[in-house]
Amino acid sequence: MPRTGRPAVRTVDSVRRAIAVLDALAEAGGESTTTALARRSGINISTVSRLLATLAADGIVQHQPTTGHYRLGVRLVQLASVARDSLDVRSVARRHLEELAALTGETSTLSLPGVHELMTIDLAQGPHSVRSVAEIGRNSVAHATATGKVFLAWGGKLPDGELAAYTKRTVTNRAALGDEIARVREVGWAQAIGEREDDLNAIAAPVLDRSGDLVAVLGIQGPAGRFGPRSMRAGVEPLLARAVLVGAGLWG
Repeated sequence: MPRTGRPAVRTVDSVRRAIAVLDALAEAGGESTTTALARRSGINISTVSRLLATLAADGIVQHQPTTGHYRLGVRLVQLASVARDSLDVRSVARRHLEELAALTGETSTLSLPGVHELMTIDLAQGPHSVRSVAEIGRNSVAHATATGKVFLAWGGKLPDGELAAYTKRTVTNRAALGDEIARVREVGWAQAIGEREDDLNAIAAPVLDRSGDLVAVLGIQGPAGRFGPRSMRAGVEPLLARAVLVGAGLWG
């Protein structure tokens, strides 16, 4: 049969089930038991057990002998690194991240939304020797970070259960958080002042597609002693401008 250049229509059920198990593992925070993954994914436990054994053999997941739990494996980080390099949003945003870091003197970040949180896929460090901790591959807690609040304001969902208090400033009341998220949506940007870490402040803005849906989040973060309210306010305008430019670069 001649090749058409189009992807095949038929799918492989076992691969789809393996992806469902990985999704369930990610939703569980990256570590879970076979029984819990079966319940979360809706796949019978014997099938989940075989899928996990196969995924573990290739490093996609890791088995923890002491607890019997499975967690996401380092092979995923390697695959994500390759995917990251090919992401259009990363290449479009790169110069804008560097400009933000140069303008504000703080670390700028680019994050992509997931199921209940976001992952940092690129960053540009500011010139100071003392910097905020930002890492590629690190997840942003939805209710305790500026990027997370943008995620929630543009359709992101919180996980079930109680919201963790990372500092005394973390908003854990869902009603109060809902009010703040509504304000974020209204003004178009978010801030977090010592909510994920005591000495860390941040602002963030959405990168939207033509339909107004969230495709990425630009952020700026820095030590509270240097990136205080005045510096944060000064960073809002260039941050918003570059979020628009990244979106324009993606969609034309």
